[in-house]
Amino acid sequence: MSKSIRLSEEAYERLAAHKRDDETFSDVVLRLAGERSLLDIAGILDDDEAEALRDAVEERRERRGGELETVADDMRGA
Repeated sequence: MSKSIRLSEEAYERLAAHKRDDETFSDVVLRLAGERSLLDIAGILDDDEAEALRDAVEERRERRGGELETVADDMRGA
């Protein structure tokens, strides 16, 4: 089953710009609008990149936690 939709010329051009040679327009819409599963991104990073990303996330969590504690302390003192 299929549906027809109307697109402005600008919308069509933008969609066409994202279209890969081996894709239909339906494929493009599904790729751009669809939700990604973890399997879609599996293997993008090698082991070193994945470890660096984990380290960066952990560092940000620690920094963010400290910032939240500071805000909480400030609010208690107010």
